[in-house]
Order: sequence, then C-alpha cells, then structure tokens
Amino acid sequence: MAERRGITAPLRVREFRALWFAELLSVAGDQLARVALAVLVFDRTSSAALTALTYALTFVPSILGGFLLSGLADRFPRRAVLVVTDCVRAGLALLMAVPGLPLPVLWACVGLLSVASGPFKAASMALLPQVVPGERYAQALALRQVTGQSAQLAGFAGGGALLVVLEPHLALGLNALTFVVSAILIRTGVRHRPAAARASGETAGEGTTDRRKLITLYALVSLVGLYVVPEGLAAPYADGLGAAALGVGLLLAADPLGSVLGAWLVARSRIPASPGIAAGLAVAAGLPLLVCDLVPGLALSVLCWAASGVFSTAYLVQTQTMVVDAVPDHRLGTVMGRLATVLYCSQGVAVLLAGPAADAAGPFRVIAAAGLLAAVLAAAVGIGWARPRRGGGPDSDFTAHQSLLPMAGTSSQRMDCRDASALSMKV
Repeated sequence: MAERRGITAPLRVREFRALWFAELLSVAGDQLARVALAVLVFDRTSSAALTALTYALTFVPSILGGFLLSGLADRFPRRAVLVVTDCVRAGLALLMAVPGLPLPVLWACVGLLSVASGPFKAASMALLPQVVPGERYAQALALRQVTGQSAQLAGFAGGGALLVVLEPHLALGLNALTFVVSAILIRTGVRHRPAAARASGETAGEGTTDRRKLITLYALVSLVGLYVVPEGLAAPYADGLGAAALGVGLLLAADPLGSVLGAWLVARSRIPASPGIAAGLAVAAGLPLLVCDLVPGLALSVLCWAASGVFSTAYLVQTQTMVVDAVPDHRLGTVMGRLATVLYCSQGVAVLLAGPAADAAGPFRVIAAAGLLAAVLAAAVGIGWARPRRGGGPDSDFTAHQSLLPMAGTSSQRMDCRDASALSMKV
C-alpha cells in the first residue's frame, strides 16, 4: 500500500505516462533552444542587449498567451489543443533552425512559439485531473514538479554540452523534433474527450465556482515570487559571504533540492488540502529566509534556502489540488492557465524589484525582508480564510476569477515555468 501512495504511482496510468513524457520532452527542448538562441544571436550580433532580448522573448509573450488563449482549453477538446499547439510550435521551431534567417523573423518566431505555450499549459493542467483523479492527482503534481525541474536542469546542462559539437541551427532542429514527438505521444497515448464547455453544457449553468476559495488561491499563488527572490540575488549574496562561484552554484541548487523533497513529502503524506493548511505552509516557507539577515555562513544559508523550497513547493501542490475542487471543469482550463500566468508574473516582478532594493540595502536584508513579507501576507490570507463567511455557498458567477486578476498581479509585486509546469510549477 505504501508503494501505491508513492510519488511514482501515477505512472501506472497510461494516459499520464504519455502526458508526462511529452511534457518532459518539451521542457528539455525549450531549454536547449534557449541556450542555442543565445549562442546564435550573440555570434551574429556580438550584442549582449540583443541576446538578452532574444532570451526574454522565450518567456515574456507566454504571459499574453496564458491570459488570452487559455480559454481554448475549455472551448475545444483538450487533446486536440495539445496536439495542435505542439504542431504549431514544431513548425515555428523548424523555421527558426533555417540558417541565415533574418533576426526580426527569428524574433517573431520566438515570440509566437512562446505565446503558443499558454494554451498548451492550460490544456495540460486542465486535463491532468481527468487522467489521474482523486488521490493520485496530488501525486501526479508532485512527480511533475520533481521531473520538470530535473528536465530544465538537464536541458540547460545538456544544451551547453551539445553546442560544443553541434551548430546552433541543428540544436534548434532538435527542439522542433521534441514537439513532433510530444504531439505523437499525446495523440496516441491520450484518449479523446469532448470539449469541456460543450460536455458540461456551457449555457446550462452546470457547476459552480467557489469564489471565496478562488480568491484565496489566487492570493497564495501571487506570493510565490517572494520565495524566488533568493535565487535572483544568489550571486551578490554569495559574494557577500566570500563564497565566489562555488557558493552561487550551491545556493542556486538549494531551492530545487528542497522543492524535490517538498514534492516527495506531499506525495507520501495524507495532509488534507485546505486553504488554511496551504497558508500555514506558505508562512513556514518564508520563516527560514529571516535567518539571512544575520549573514549566516554558506552551509546554513543553503539549509535555509532548501527549507524554504520544501514548504513553498508543498503549499503550491496543495493550491493546485484545490483549484480542481473550486472550479467546474468547463472553466478549469481558463482558470488554470491564468493562475499559472499569475505565478509566472509574480516571479519576474519580484526578482526585478529585488535587484535595485539589494543595491540599496544589501542582499541579506532584502532576502530576509522578502521572507518576512511572504510570511505576513500568507498569515493574513490564512486568517481571512478562517473568518466565517457572510454569504452562503459558492458563487456561481464565474466572472469572479476575472476580477481577481488585477489583485493577483499587484499583490505579488515566482509554469515556471518555477511551470508548471509549472502550475508548471516552480518554473
């Protein structure tokens, strides 16, 4: 019985294996493409600014795709959305591999490919609870978290090694191949289901959205960026410790290692998923970062960062599990996609603001402040959830989730990418 509750239990499901392996291929291919694009553009232009622009285009447009195109995962069969977006991305990646392609065309292809990742992630996340329902859903999220981060690391490391022997254009061609294989795996390994909106009776009012729970989940997800601040300041933090390059590597490895442990613990435990417990885990994720204000040594810093990663991943997995209970299936793709985009934006905004703050106050104090702010806000969310509600029952007006978007964007000010994956998740 213990084995069945393990993190690998979802791999017994054929459809999940197809989705899981297809996602790993896509993630690894994306990371390989980012390395290849950086090398290609810098070789052609010798411009750090244009190289950075190209790299940014592999991320930023996905925000647009996540907000505007996630609804495709509800209006059309989700398997079809996955296969079509994979085919589109394969074509764009193949065009990017053409030698001598003008840079404006290359940048357009990079941006469009990034946009297409939005509906793909939304359809994948909305399909997952149908493929592995019940207890195995949380286990599947934990497994995707562990393997997704491993695929990112492998893609970066393997990309650097491959480019020693391959031209960047060939590496981009390999990225196109990963999308083709992903589409084939999904088409043959995942069974057809009708469009969720049509199957649920979009105009029939079937299913209700728990507005209060959804507000709480958006608020919790928007805090993720604060837990990523240490990663963005790893280099100046290590320099302040006198730890140099080795220290940067150890510090950057701390959160992924903690994340793996946190995902494994969630998969093995029977902790009930509730907004109150998730908020408590979010508070616990911020507290270890307070130690950074004391300028601890490298070993203690790595331990604290890893502990933060354990709890932040645990609360994220719980949050994703609760979304499925709070939102009817015919709206799940839209909400999942936008929730992943909020998570993604919060990471970028938090790190962007942390840089100037660290220049003014130092990385130790800024990281500690981020942990304190995250803990205080998470506690406030938990207290707000614990207060008795004045209304009765879930709110069936689904426009609730749309009204949350401005709040979710400003309160964070971490797919993933932390993905997704993640929520892709920590991408």
